[in-house]
Amino acid sequence: MTDITMQIETPTETPEIPVDQERGSLTQGQLIWRRFLKNRLAVAGGIVILLFYVIMVVFPGFFGTYNYNTQREDAIYAPPQLPQWRDEEGKFHLRPFVYGLETELDFASFEWVHIVDKSKKYPVYFITRGEEYRLFGLFRTNIHLFGVEPPGTFFLFGTDDLGRDLFSRVLQGGQISLTVGLVGVILTIILGSVLGTISGYYGGVMDNIIQRIVELMMSFPDIPLWAALAAALPPEWSPAKTFFAISVILSLRNWTGLARQVRAKVLAYREEDYAVAAQAMGASDRRIILIHMLPNAASHIIVIATLSIPGMILAETSLSFLGLGIQPPIVSWGVLLQQAQQVSVVLERPWLLLPGFFVVLAVLSFNFLGDGIRDAADPYSN
Repeated sequence: MTDITMQIETPTETPEIPVDQERGSLTQGQLIWRRFLKNRLAVAGGIVILLFYVIMVVFPGFFGTYNYNTQREDAIYAPPQLPQWRDEEGKFHLRPFVYGLETELDFASFEWVHIVDKSKKYPVYFITRGEEYRLFGLFRTNIHLFGVEPPGTFFLFGTDDLGRDLFSRVLQGGQISLTVGLVGVILTIILGSVLGTISGYYGGVMDNIIQRIVELMMSFPDIPLWAALAAALPPEWSPAKTFFAISVILSLRNWTGLARQVRAKVLAYREEDYAVAAQAMGASDRRIILIHMLPNAASHIIVIATLSIPGMILAETSLSFLGLGIQPPIVSWGVLLQQAQQVSVVLERPWLLLPGFFVVLAVLSFNFLGDGIRDAADPYSN
């Protein structure tokens, strides 16, 4: 009797769920997301890209300290002003500050020289009012994330040859460069997916025509083709037309690779049982393509698109650097790097190379993100 009572009172342990059974209860999207989170470089790249688009594309005026086009004759090639917390006397300040700048003319070189005046301290205020800008390109406002009160200046990245704040111009230039890459990739996805699907699904004469066009486009070298098309743009076009035209030009060359890869996927999917069954049941070609073909190739298309954005950014930067892409007064990272063409200028004013750092950081982040999505979408990945 005692043994029976003890057996009844003994608690039963909860059986552990095997790892394979746990994975079987997750959807495909959850499995991809879990594999993606394991890749730290991909997660870091995604965070950087998200911050870039929020800061540079959505709110460049708010995060910038000044209006990106404001010229200052007394601040030509001013060096960067870094925030300080400890002054010359060793006293620590809870609120950061910047020292003042005194501008003098060097009669030997006839250039303006900026001297740090440590007797003047200007506290850095957050959520403050400054120069006016347009929020989302529509609403006028003068609220900035941080700044100093006049007559103090706060040039975090220094200034250019016209005394314009380089930090604000880098943010504004990122808005153009990142948007051109995004718009160009969207056009690439549309052209590559549609033409690749048509070529692989229908075959025959349609396949031959599309593939010959692809081979013709791929036979041209990239930079000369882009340069020739960009140089053909009318100079009287508005900035909006020029922006859209550059996006289209960058897409004309990049859709060919995606079209061939989608064609190969569709050729394989066309012979699968579900596609043959759908045809036997009388499903239309449109339904087979939209319901069965493209969803299976969606992960591959997303990966290719993510990896194509860095190429778009580099292409736009190269064209603008050569003077064939975005033109002033529009600002892009390539336009900002035009001032860094001369070695003498770079040696004397190295802060003019800072836009190049953001180009490298954006390209690396997109590559890490694309590699992470590719590995996560692989069903045989651990």
